[in-house]
Amino acid sequence: MSVIVAQSRKEILRCYPVVAQLRTRLTEADFLERVERQTQRGYHLVFLEHDGSVKCVAGFRVLEYLGWGKCMYVDDLVTDEPERSKGFGQQMFAWLVEHAKANGCEQLHLDSGVQRFGAHRFYLAVGMDITCHHLAMNLKE
Repeated sequence: MSVIVAQSRKEILRCYPVVAQLRTRLTEADFLERVERQTQRGYHLVFLEHDGSVKCVAGFRVLEYLGWGKCMYVDDLVTDEPERSKGFGQQMFAWLVEHAKANGCEQLHLDSGVQRFGAHRFYLAVGMDITCHHLAMNLKE
């Protein structure tokens, strides 16, 4: 089992079937385009591979905020549906925490949709706290 930073188009595209379970509106072409564009702005896509297949994917950035200091913000974290509750998410989360610490981050943050109760149980079980409400406004008609 290893966590790999997706760098090539082939590696990025290997992640799409798993990420599409979370980001259901993204086509494969949109996914590739966005990851390549966001990577130029500090986004990192990583995947956990086991027995030759992608089991879990995470996308993150290391940023600095007035309120939080230097932190890792996890944009995306998803385990392949048939592979959930097998420890892959925990291994990926542990890797993210260690990577954040190694990069001098003071905190790790993520948002989770209010309907994702299973994800909330997971995040609380790995030691996260619910610290705020995230509000959004759709600006597209």
